Amino acid sequence: MMSVQSALDQLATFRAQNTRASQDVFEKGALVLEKNVLHKMGDDSWSFLEQLALAAIDVGRVDVADQCLRTLNDKFPNSPRVDCLTGIRMEATETPEIALKYYAELLDADPTNAGVWKRRISIFRRTGKIDKAVHELSQYLDTFYTDVEGWLELADIYATSNQYEYSLQSLMHVLLLAPQNPFYVLQAAETAYTTGDLALSIKMFLMVVDMTDGDDSESLVESTPLGITVRAWYGVKLCTRRIAQDARVATNSPSNTPPPKNVELLDELATERLRVAYSSSGQKGEIAKGREEVFAWVAAP
Repeated sequence: MMSVQSALDQLATFRAQNTRASQDVFEKGALVLEKNVLHKMGDDSWSFLEQLALAAIDVGRVDVADQCLRTLNDKFPNSPRVDCLTGIRMEATETPEIALKYYAELLDADPTNAGVWKRRISIFRRTGKIDKAVHELSQYLDTFYTDVEGWLELADIYATSNQYEYSLQSLMHVLLLAPQNPFYVLQAAETAYTTGDLALSIKMFLMVVDMTDGDDSESLVESTPLGITVRAWYGVKLCTRRIAQDARVATNSPSNTPPPKNVELLDELATERLRVAYSSSGQKGEIAKGREEVFAWVAAP
């Protein structure tokens, strides 16, 4: 049987890594509660109770969640964080309308409670009220502009509604706030490709390559593309192929991005990079499973 100290250490690791792992958290947290050692945990006891409450809601043990919430409410009356946690507990057993009413009351008292605002948006999206979710999220981002996750959520809502132009606009805000993240640049590149803005798309795919392909001491011809870099080279190849079929698509850029130069050379480079990626051996050779299919695809006109 796991010791209480081992359970506490694992729970602390979960919190530090922002890992949900609800079943594991509940089992270990229940052991901690059973041994009645909260008073020995100091300030860590409050973050532990919040962690356990969320896990208990996830696994359907609302009785344990209620126990955690009572202790938190006694310690932090009228805490916005505890109020939000109470709302999540309410969502587990009450109708969406009741939870929304509760959140609306909290926002009337404190319009800056970001957690409550996000819960309302989550309910609207989960219940299929996409227009309300977009409206609420747009208002939220007017207040909390620097929330990258909020902009990503808005981009995802638009994308799942096939409104890719609006999705791309949201991703542009993401890139203003987090320009150093190649995954966000890749997402914007793929969305731009879907909208038909090939000039912007290929520019961003090449930015991803520049951000991720090897290190400064390794030249392009010496490096082997891996992971996100391979995906970016696929994007470059798709763009150059489309432009080769109809050069007008490169000049028809809604973002007014200049058309790429030396498209044929870029196409050759993308082909060579994908061949290298799928010709690797040893540990990197796992990526070569679809080698024949990829070689046939890049060789096709």
